[in-house]
Amino acid sequence: MRMIPEDLKYTKTHEWVKVEGNKVRMGITYHAQEQLHDIVYVELPEVDTEVSKGDTLGVIESVKAASDFYAPVSGKVVAVNNEVADQPELLNQDPYKNWLVEIEMSNPDELNELLSPEEYKKLLEEES
Repeated sequence: MRMIPEDLKYTKTHEWVKVEGNKVRMGITYHAQEQLHDIVYVELPEVDTEVSKGDTLGVIESVKAASDFYAPVSGKVVAVNNEVADQPELLNQDPYKNWLVEIEMSNPDELNELLSPEEYKKLLEEES
């Protein structure tokens, strides 16, 4: 079974979410990087961008495909991980350590719509 950290929340589009007070830090899951294979490019949003839950935040490109990643919650982008933009392969090495975007939430209730580790595990089983 794939690595699914217990202290995170998840989206149906394979992003992980770590809640830190009124902010969330997010990235892609192990499953997502596994599907993409060799990641060669990451496009991140601008800091201060206002986003709504479900908006496209950026693009991750691999040798096989390009894939959008989405805002897990509504709010304002307060930080981006430029290290990942400079070294996209970090996502393949450790997708949970190498976050993409930090968002200051405008509606923390949206966290209730995210998946628990158990629900995410079930989603992966249904997809395989």
